[in-house]
Amino acid sequence: MPVPIIRLQRRLECRLWGGNQLAHWLNLVHAPDQLAETWEIYNDNVIVNGPLRGHTLRQAVAHYGTHLVGHASFARYGAEFPLLAKFIDAAQPLSVQVHPDDAYAHTHEAHTGFHGKTEAWYILNCQPHSDIIHDFVHAIDRSHYADAITNGTLDTLLRHVPVASGDTIFVPAGTVHAINAGIMLFEIQQTSDLTYRVYDYNRRDAHGNLRDLHIPQALDVSYLGHPRQAHTTPIERGHGVRELVRSEFFVMEHIQQAQQSTWVRPGDSFQILTLLNGALTITAPDEHHHLTRSDSLIIPADMPTYQSTPDGDATWLRCWVPR
Repeated sequence: MPVPIIRLQRRLECRLWGGNQLAHWLNLVHAPDQLAETWEIYNDNVIVNGPLRGHTLRQAVAHYGTHLVGHASFARYGAEFPLLAKFIDAAQPLSVQVHPDDAYAHTHEAHTGFHGKTEAWYILNCQPHSDIIHDFVHAIDRSHYADAITNGTLDTLLRHVPVASGDTIFVPAGTVHAINAGIMLFEIQQTSDLTYRVYDYNRRDAHGNLRDLHIPQALDVSYLGHPRQAHTTPIERGHGVRELVRSEFFVMEHIQQAQQSTWVRPGDSFQILTLLNGALTITAPDEHHHLTRSDSLIIPADMPTYQSTPDGDATWLRCWVPR
């Protein structure tokens, strides 16, 4: 069953902390106010090419099965695409938050259908002296954590980590974290939208209500041990490829390309390609896909090779699921 390369219609998400940097970067003509995120690859995004045009990615996984996602992914997640790729524009700081792991999500949030949420960020652009929140400044116990939330001193416990364009940050499930103002990034994550807010700067929604916090859940899932490394250390793989992060859920690679190259499937997995700069043509049997900045597509698991041809220099990210 031959599976074509898949392109999706992006989903626009507005939040009270969103801005206009992302809309400009995406060259959107009619962008909504406070555009905070665009979900480039997601289960419920609509396919815009090929025989399943008009269907969702979720329906494509159900139709093609292992031919699209690979045997390992299908065995673990069934007819579901296991990763979500997005762009984020933080004009204001996001809430201080934490995500559960698979075990907690499947036990306590089974009704949502979501898994846990481990994620990684590639910083595209940020203001000088920008930072993110990642873990605590030192190990703490649950009672100290709870007291700090109650008495308003949580910020004194949070570790602020400087970031710059080109940095990669790994955020395992259970990490208390926040993207602060002035940062635009690419995020790859498990397919989940489970977020427990710990602190939200007393902001109010469009109806004047304070946004919900999720303190009991956050206390259950937050990692409180010795602070973990936030920045990843890229590994040079040759031919312009740098491995930025590797976890049990995804691998993210950064590729700088100036000439035509042939790429071999990395194990038993689909691949998400996202172009960051330049222009690129992806060629496979009977298929040609031209990408410009911010475009993404999915190479199916049963496509053993494909070619990429840059128009000058091109920079792109490749994400896939390891065994």
